[in-house]
Amino acid sequence: MVIAVNTRLLLWNKMSGIGWYTYHTLKHLTHMYPEHRFIFLFDRSFDDQFIFGSNVKPVVVYPPARHPFLYYVWFNFSIVPFVKKYKADVFFSPDGFLSLNLGDIPSVPVIHDINFEHFPQDFPFWSRQYYCHYFRKYAHLAKRIVTVSEFSKNDIVATYKVSPDKIDVVYNGASDEFRPVGEDIKAEVRTKYTQGQEYFLYVGDLLPRKNVVRMILAYEAYRKSADSRIKMLIVGKSMLFTSEIMDVCSRSPYREDIIFAGRLPQHELV
Repeated sequence: MVIAVNTRLLLWNKMSGIGWYTYHTLKHLTHMYPEHRFIFLFDRSFDDQFIFGSNVKPVVVYPPARHPFLYYVWFNFSIVPFVKKYKADVFFSPDGFLSLNLGDIPSVPVIHDINFEHFPQDFPFWSRQYYCHYFRKYAHLAKRIVTVSEFSKNDIVATYKVSPDKIDVVYNGASDEFRPVGEDIKAEVRTKYTQGQEYFLYVGDLLPRKNVVRMILAYEAYRKSADSRIKMLIVGKSMLFTSEIMDVCSRSPYREDIIFAGRLPQHELV
């Protein structure tokens, strides 16, 4: 079988949630099924670490798809001749985006959630217009849909009116790199980031839909009710619409104990 894969989110040292999902899913699939050929479709130059085996063929397809207008071009025009050139039996998209122009080639997207349908204000205008218009089409076009929870499955069924029988729930996992460490390493991390204090940890992009504001308010409530000096360590890249997060933090009586570390490399997180 030839499997064409949307790998545009494989960007070394720049990956967040769905990027890491793509990385680990494809690393396991390519190793588990060496008899199948995988066509990795990148939208820019790629790191050789993403070529997981001899059964992977990397293809760079321009232009880089980083804006809704370019999403449309890349998925519906740029990748189409390459998917057909390599005679793909299926198109797999770990970030949920599909092409409307692949004809009879079946498509399988991973639709992680559809929060843009319920909280469109948390997304830039053109992005939410694109997502709300096209993901409904993708759900109906897909041969099968993968999602990460029963909640998301039920939401997709209710919102897009697709059959639950075409949706498979495949839960997220944890990388093998995450493992228990000794007390000496824990002490080093506390010294480096939190002045030696214990801490709560958040890892993820700073976006409204991640509920960071309520997390900070919950931290405040905990500190007020508990005799504790525990700190709040927030790890992640500052994105659009972060002003509310920063405003809440700046007004917090515990603002000195809320630490923004920015994006950290994977070896620091593990």
